[in-house]
Parts: sequence; C-alpha cells; structure tokens
Amino acid sequence: MLQPKTLIFFFLLSLPILAFSQNTLTIVVEDVQSSDGYIAVGLYTSKNTFLKDEEAFTGVFAKAVKGVTRIDLPDLPNGEYAVCIFHDENANKEMDTNFIGIPKEPLGFSIGKLKTFGPPSFDECSFKMTSDFEIKIPIK
Repeated sequence: MLQPKTLIFFFLLSLPILAFSQNTLTIVVEDVQSSDGYIAVGLYTSKNTFLKDEEAFTGVFAKAVKGVTRIDLPDLPNGEYAVCIFHDENANKEMDTNFIGIPKEPLGFSIGKLKTFGPPSFDECSFKMTSDFEIKIPIK
C-alpha cells in the first residue's frame, strides 16, 4: 500500500496535467449536398481573430461526405471557441464568392446563423469548452 506522502506527491505531479486538460471537439456537419471537395473548418478564440483565416486558432480541410461529415479537432485546451465551416466543393481551398463578396459555397457557423447582410459575430457563435464536446452545424 502506498504511503499518504507518496499519494500526495503523485497528486501534486498531476496538477499541471489537469490544469491544461486537452479536449476533443467533434463537429458534425449536417446537410452536406455532395461528397465533392472538402469541408473547411476554422476554429477561432476571439472576436479580434474571428473569420480571419490567417489568425484562426486552428483549421482543417476534411474530405466531404454527402449527408453528414464528422470532423474531430483533438488536443484543444479549455476555452471559448467559435467555428466557421464551408463546403469547398471545387477543392480549391478557398471560399468562392460572387463579385460583391457573397459566398457561393455552402457555409455554417457554430450556434449563430448567417444574417441577411453578413456573418454572425464571434459572441453569437461562441461556446465554452471544458471537456470533450460535440456540436452539430447545418451547412447551407
């Protein structure tokens, strides 16, 4: 049997690991119309970086699957996040827009919905993550 001092020592050693716990965010993209191209995911941590591709906390391109596409983002620390996704149907790894900047490819946001005149804000899309988390995002 371990001595109480030994148990306390191991507990104290594990505190940094517990303080920086890592979580997996599972994104379930619903209403994917085809298996062409990729589902592009941008994960953001603040309103100052929201929707600025080069400032995303992380981003991935996952093969699109008609119907539902599941994407796991592992090893995320506890925090506040917002997600933007789009279906890169032509696989050019860019959001295609028309001449006035309106997206031509289907997109979606965590929690927030696309407005008539622009995207939702970080505050409208953000959620807190303190453990593994799954979010469903319809794409339109």
